[in-house]
Amino acid sequence: MSNKIFDFLNLHAGEDDKNRVLENITANTSFRGANVWVLACAILIASVGLNLNSTAVIIGAMLISPLMGPILGAGFALGTYNFQLLKKSGKNLLIATGVSLTVATVYFYLSPFKDVQSELLARTSPSIYDVLIAFFGGIAGAIAVTRVEKGNPIPGVAIATALMPPLCTAGYGLATFNFSFFLGAFYLYTINCFFICIATFLMIKYLKYPPVQWKNKRYERQIRYGLTILIIVMIVPSFYLAYNLLNEKKFNQNVEKFINTEFVREGFTVIYKKVNYSSSPREIELAFLSKKLKQEEITQLNSLLPDFGIDHAKLIIRQDATDIKSEILNELGKQNTELTQKDVLINNLRQEVARYKIEDTGLIREVQILFPEMEALSIGKVQVDQATDSSGIRTVLIYRSAEKLEEAKLEAWLEQKLRIDSITIIRQQ
Repeated sequence: MSNKIFDFLNLHAGEDDKNRVLENITANTSFRGANVWVLACAILIASVGLNLNSTAVIIGAMLISPLMGPILGAGFALGTYNFQLLKKSGKNLLIATGVSLTVATVYFYLSPFKDVQSELLARTSPSIYDVLIAFFGGIAGAIAVTRVEKGNPIPGVAIATALMPPLCTAGYGLATFNFSFFLGAFYLYTINCFFICIATFLMIKYLKYPPVQWKNKRYERQIRYGLTILIIVMIVPSFYLAYNLLNEKKFNQNVEKFINTEFVREGFTVIYKKVNYSSSPREIELAFLSKKLKQEEITQLNSLLPDFGIDHAKLIIRQDATDIKSEILNELGKQNTELTQKDVLINNLRQEVARYKIEDTGLIREVQILFPEMEALSIGKVQVDQATDSSGIRTVLIYRSAEKLEEAKLEAWLEQKLRIDSITIIRQQ
């Protein structure tokens, strides 16, 4: 039974010739001629997709991108102590990164559309999920390149690990001099590269690819020692980073639980929230719509933080109206401006509709009671030449009746009822 399970999970089944795998990986690490143009086009498409906030366009750009080649090549080189391949992969990855940043920066600098869309914002800070996606994506990519039948995991890995959008976002940050965007996005890109590389290294080690042999044994030992140190330098900080991101995720979840328990369920309306995990102590800033807290209450709330697993943190309640307004506007940024513009437009449309609207909804029924001879009637406001009426708007009543009514009496009553200077009455036979 155990042999059947082993055969079922055996990664050596369907494995390609190791020399041929090395040749394919080495060929895919190169960035010359057509590859550079393809990469530049992919970056432009991804940048337009971020502008349009279109997930489909961004996915298309990631399918085109040849960025995965050098990263897989670096992981393969570390796993086989292939110093030449590592040097080539690192050099080409730097070239690809430089080309991508340059193209994205130029595009966003020249583009008149610089709105911050949700797809762009999503690439400004890494999370533990990005680490997991990059790591398992790297494993899938390494397995795929070592198979006889390559299948389609490589494009899927390129989409899942999302190498292109962070580079485009970093270019946006440079073009708009928003260095927090640049640092966050480039940090996310670096994390993706590192964990894909580490996953590839582990998979190559598991598949027992033979290390490169050198004629000069002393030189070979130096290379192995050097690459081993590089591997440790990559792996230890990377897993510490993953651990730190996991703790940050737990911290934010505990903060949400604390806010829901102590404030939302008590009927408080939270209008502003900012969590600073990197400060010492960590800060949780909140502001409420109307609730004012005394210093004793704030101290009591701070003492409850450890009960929710929130350690080394301080709760700050913002209660100064001017200060709160400034913070909220800074957080909302352009979104706040767009909402204001929409409110103005809606208000203008309402005013325009009001010019032609009869406010008295029971007017028609009253007219029919006073003048039962009317078979049908309509009343409303129409636009007329200002030479006829200075306001450009005239109230008109159209009625149908077998005999003519006392229109002078009806006109006087309507003018008094609607508080207008004049009304036009038209009879239809």
